[in-house]
Amino acid sequence: MLTRPSPVAIPADEQHWIDTVTTLATRFAETAADDDIAARLPIEHLRALSDSGLDAAFLPREHGGEALSYATLGQVVRILARSHPAVATVWLMHIGAAHALVTTAPPEAAAHFAAELRAGRRFSNALSEPAGGNHFLASQQDATPTADGWSLTGRKLFVSGSEAADHLFLNARVDGAPGFFGVSVDDTVSFPPIDETMGMRATRSRTIVFEGTALTAARRCGPPPATYANLITVGFAFISLGIAEAALDALATTAHRAKGGTVLADQQWVKQETAMVWAQVTAAMLMAERTAWLADAEDPQAMPAATETKMLANEVAKAAAALALRVGGGGAFLVRSPIQRIVRDAQAGALMAYSVPFSQELVGAAVLDAMG
Repeated sequence: MLTRPSPVAIPADEQHWIDTVTTLATRFAETAADDDIAARLPIEHLRALSDSGLDAAFLPREHGGEALSYATLGQVVRILARSHPAVATVWLMHIGAAHALVTTAPPEAAAHFAAELRAGRRFSNALSEPAGGNHFLASQQDATPTADGWSLTGRKLFVSGSEAADHLFLNARVDGAPGFFGVSVDDTVSFPPIDETMGMRATRSRTIVFEGTALTAARRCGPPPATYANLITVGFAFISLGIAEAALDALATTAHRAKGGTVLADQQWVKQETAMVWAQVTAAMLMAERTAWLADAEDPQAMPAATETKMLANEVAKAAAALALRVGGGGAFLVRSPIQRIVRDAQAGALMAYSVPFSQELVGAAVLDAMG
């Protein structure tokens, strides 16, 4: 695909991680279609990323990691999403949950979770609730006080990769306020039959039921540092950007095939609409890279920028997928076509919190307040 140089560069000593992920992603792409059809969690790919040392490398240096940059995080997610969006999504949720626990849990618990990540254990986020919607950080489920903390009986929704998780980053309402905890999966945690999604089927996003699950004070997380940028928030847009690039790849492949003596790539409308989508993807990519740059600079503007970027990238992915579908025609609806999967996958980002409508409300209010 056509590319342009970016002002945001991967640190030279981290480039080898990009090379490693690029090589692995080529292999991951080979199973993307089958994993989607079977709604199968690509656990072997996730383990390959862990075995490469990538997961541990994102840990802070004091916990044995390399404190890899947000610039590298974004490109890792983009490369994975272009090849296998479900791998990118589950991996980002996994590394984001682990990093949040190591960063905000009490020292002993933080060291434990860091050791677990280095040992290849899996992490998931258990935050969304039936009544939560976009307000997933403000739990509506009350924790019950116990001798050494609290317990939770309730449900969490849309937990990607949860059936392979060893530990969860979980929230509950404690004394009327949000509380966040590290929780290890045990026999108080169960998984009802999965209600499969239309797109991103291989993430195995599903419900978890908790029955008196212990939330110990020793694993209660504190507020993050003021300069901390959540890895998932920064990385979200790059999932949609990778999907948008996959859509452009599929579009180009289809457009260069002769149909009835006509090559669609020569048609004026195809060239014009491809140009606009490519420019939109490039613009969204620059915004995403700016967000990563702000996060690496520990600038508090990183989080607002991430909301703006996710909002745009989600819509750009849908536009790129829709154009690929138009160019592909009826054949793009067939199961054997990658375009039908890309179209479904492209919807996912806009639905994930913060959803596009909710993000628009936040961003629009900020713009109007600043200009008022």
